Formats: sequence, structure tokens, C-alpha cells
Amino acid sequence: MLSQVLRQLPPVTDPNLIVGTSTSDDAAVYRLNNDLAMIQTVDFFTPVVDDPYLFGQIAAANSLSDVYAMGGKPVLALNIVCFPNCLPPELLGEILRGGAQKVAEAGAIIAGGHTVQDDVPKYGLAVTGLVHPQKVLTNAGASPGDLLILTKPLGTGIINTAAKGDLASEATIRAAVDNMLELNQKAAGVIARHNVKSCTDITGFGFLGHAAEMARASNVSLEIWADQIPLLPGAKELAAMGMIPAGAYANRDFLSGEINIPSRLGPVTIAILFDPQTSGGLFISITATSARQALEEMQREGIRAEIVGQVTKKGTDLIKLL
Repeated sequence: MLSQVLRQLPPVTDPNLIVGTSTSDDAAVYRLNNDLAMIQTVDFFTPVVDDPYLFGQIAAANSLSDVYAMGGKPVLALNIVCFPNCLPPELLGEILRGGAQKVAEAGAIIAGGHTVQDDVPKYGLAVTGLVHPQKVLTNAGASPGDLLILTKPLGTGIINTAAKGDLASEATIRAAVDNMLELNQKAAGVIARHNVKSCTDITGFGFLGHAAEMARASNVSLEIWADQIPLLPGAKELAAMGMIPAGAYANRDFLSGEINIPSRLGPVTIAILFDPQTSGGLFISITATSARQALEEMQREGIRAEIVGQVTKKGTDLIKLL
């Protein structure tokens, strides 16, 4: 319903608008001059963890990720806050402190923001980044023969769902939190040195949802090697217990008929591939000659990246799972 409404908005055209809404990219990019372009993005959501400081950090990392996915460097951020009057203001202070810490880790600054009263707390950032106009990454550049790299394991949605019901172990929750806290900064630094054709980050539409956006925008098909997808510890076991968020079912329904799912892949694996992620990794289309070296560099940096598929010519299926 919402996507149908958004499609009715008039298209925006401007010679300096390098990336707008047409490709469902992670952020907008506007050319300032021949050597500099501005990246603009905004994201906010409700708490995914109980600790307000950690929530602030996770929300900020999630917001900053869009700039890294576009090949840029974040420089400035503004807080976006919805907060109930019934909660202690000290909680809001901890959320903002967490967000400020993560933004500082990214080498950017927070210079203000906006707060409204709401029944449910929400937090995120409007982020400005910078990039050279010739070095902008979009989800529309994947080419047949490219290999596909995923830089973070999947499973945060499933684990967060289980945590709300006290069904996940402390070790499993900690691994998921650490995953969400990790900036995509190191991975972005590695891909800047290699021949990357296309990039997006994995968030609410799940791995297959964002992969499908890349395939559509690039007018190609993707082969995904399901057994190579990195997973967070405990994600499979919790999915088998039924700890699957509603968003995973919505993501699958949205792509019904466009993904070739072999019978050998059980419902647990499929649920994880559609699982909505918070502060997920980068999903990268890179030339086959550069992929192995880039992967090795990421893994030396401590990034749990894996090659998870390849780009093919456009076929009957948008994505084929193998």
C-alpha cells in the first residue's frame, strides 16, 4: 500500500541529482561541484534492545550505514527523537549519548536535531556524507560475472524477537548486539580500494529483499549460494523454534514468484534469508578478479565477510537460490 502511494509522487529531475528515488537506493546523492557530492539519508526506529545507551549506538550505526553503502564518508548528523513524557528524561540522555559515541567513532559530528513527544520512543539520525561524484556506489551497477560479498552475518531480527521473549541466551544476544554495533566503516574502506560495481546495505527488507533491489536496478539476475551465507550463532536454532519476526513473512510475500527457491532449502534457511536486519552488513557486487583479494583484506580486518553468489544475465527469476 505505502509503495503504491510513493509511486504516485512526481519524479524529481535535476542535472545535479546523481541518485534519487528511481533505483530504491540507500540515500540521495547531489553533486556540489565536479569534485564533491553530498549524500543525504535519514533513518530511525523503535528500540531493539533494552539498554538505552546501546539502543542509541545501534540506531546511529544503522543510520550511518547508508553513507558507507554509497561509497561516502559521513561528516554531519542530526538527531531525530520521539520520546514519551512518561519516561525519565535520563533514558533519553543515555540514548543520545550512545548515538553521539557512535557518530564520533565514525569521525563525524552531531550538530543538533529535533525532538517530538510520542507514545513510543524512537531514535535515529539524518546524516550527511561526502563523496567524489565519480566514486558514488549505487545498487544499479551490478554486471554479469561479478561476485557477491556479504560483510555481516544474518539473524538479528530472529534473535531480537527471541530476546523479547527471554528465549535467547546471553551469549547469543551479545553476539547479535556486537553485530549491530559494528560500523560498516572498515568494509567501506576496503571496497574503496577495489573494483566494486554496486553496493547496498542489508536492513529491514532482509537479505533477499535488498538483493532483489540490486537485481532490479541493475537489470540482472542473481545466483545466491545459500550455504555460504554467514549466520549469527543461535539464529538457526531460534528460527527452528518459531522466533521469526512478522517482517520476514512480509518480505517473503512481497517477493512472491520472483525468487527460485529449491526444495532442499528448508523453512528455517528461507526465514533467515528474509529476516529483517538492523544495522546489517554491506552487500557488494565486485569484479571476479578483485573479489578474493577484497575478501581477504576484510577478513584480516576481522570482518565476517563471505562470497555468497554471483551476478548473471537477466533471466526468468530475479534471484535463484542454489
